[in-house]
Amino acid sequence: MSNRLLSFGLGVLAALVGVAAGHLAAALTTPAASPVLAVGSEVIDLTPTPLKEWAVRELGTRDKPVLVGSVLVGVLVLAGIAGLLARRRFRYGAVLLVALVAVPAVLASSVWPSVVAGVVGVLALFVLTRSAAPVPAPGDGPSRRAVLVGVGSVAFAGVAMGAAGRWITSYRTRVVAVSLPAPASSATDFPARALDSRVPGITPLRTPTADFYRVDTRLALPVVDLDGWTLTIDGDVERSVTYSFDDLLAMPLIERDITLTCVSNDVGGRYVGGARWLGVPLGDLLSAAGIAGTRADQILSTDVDGMTISTPLSVATDGRDAMIAVGMNGASLPREHGFPARMVVPGLYGFVSACKWITRMTLTTYAEQGAYWTQRDWATDAPIKIASRVDTPRPLSTVSPGRTVIGGIAWAQHRGGVTAVEVSVDGGSWSPARLGPSLGEDYWRQWYLPWTATPGRHTVSCRATAGSGEVQTATRAAPFPDGSSGLQEIVVLVSDG
Repeated sequence: MSNRLLSFGLGVLAALVGVAAGHLAAALTTPAASPVLAVGSEVIDLTPTPLKEWAVRELGTRDKPVLVGSVLVGVLVLAGIAGLLARRRFRYGAVLLVALVAVPAVLASSVWPSVVAGVVGVLALFVLTRSAAPVPAPGDGPSRRAVLVGVGSVAFAGVAMGAAGRWITSYRTRVVAVSLPAPASSATDFPARALDSRVPGITPLRTPTADFYRVDTRLALPVVDLDGWTLTIDGDVERSVTYSFDDLLAMPLIERDITLTCVSNDVGGRYVGGARWLGVPLGDLLSAAGIAGTRADQILSTDVDGMTISTPLSVATDGRDAMIAVGMNGASLPREHGFPARMVVPGLYGFVSACKWITRMTLTTYAEQGAYWTQRDWATDAPIKIASRVDTPRPLSTVSPGRTVIGGIAWAQHRGGVTAVEVSVDGGSWSPARLGPSLGEDYWRQWYLPWTATPGRHTVSCRATAGSGEVQTATRAAPFPDGSSGLQEIVVLVSDG
């Protein structure tokens, strides 16, 4: 191995050990302050909306790993250069490593993980550089044994710290068993046989918690101490009130089937899910704070790490089943979906309602305070648009000729629910589909249509009608700034037999 390549590799190894040490320090304090995650979070905040939407659409749930991997690759390349510099003048390489640490130290909520990463990284670089220093004779090259001992020792320390950090983070973000009380107002009975039990390929009527979509800016889940967690309501209210988790559980709870939709969901997309939620009515909490004389027009929600979400105040007083949820599908909230509590508002996209890990609700005005997404020019009031999706057949799939089924899901939250779905094949007339059971206006609805398929290439599209009489629009719109619209159209291939 050439001396230059060796020096580059030693710089990379030193950085990896430093990152592992920083990750361990963050695991013990604030996981989101891990150096690589701190830089990644800032990249998310600075990314232009079109590029961010492209990443969500094209990469899906892989967007965060790709981002973290990209940041790590950049760090390691610069660290390799630091190794080359240290080969000639150690202080030059050390300065570059310290500079790499300075960026996340400025961006992170806690500087200590980055400081630890920098100190350990520089020490590792010193040890590795010394081990690779030329011996007096013969050939003035590095001692192979010294290099192996130095690399092995540093690598072992890095692996140990990285593994410890991973274990501690997993332990601190483990699922906490919480006994939830029975609701004072229960949801309607769930149908014994939904369409997905009879029509293969249709989305399940209730989304399993493990499969429920997750779209947020978090690269690391917040660590919430349940005993110390509180929810405060303040701002333009008659009195500020603060609730513990036990306080919420002691209040009358409601249980509702509600479908949530992400504003990033494109036409025919998968960022939508239906679940059974348990929580305290949002109106009850606000009434306890006193809002009769408020001038506020928004609820500015803040999570445990300072993320803000704005919600129109009117949705808390118009009779819909908005709630601070503590349960999902019969269990406490998973950490990735907001444990211990989150806001759920039927009929609004998540970016203006679904504050996870919520800890504060401030009544204020849009003119006085902006939230994370509204400061980035997204809409302030974003009702979910009527939409429908073909689940089966899959796009570009091949089916046999003859009797088959076209099926899918449709939603029209807080618009009277879905009352009709129609299907068009090859641009022909609209045929009414058969609907599955209704669980209320805030929940999606399954549908299917028997179809006699003929050989060839066919296009299939669908549209939904809401109880309000509105028909899903064919006008195409991108997710920014208030949700996508348009009709999904897929291509299906029918074999010759």
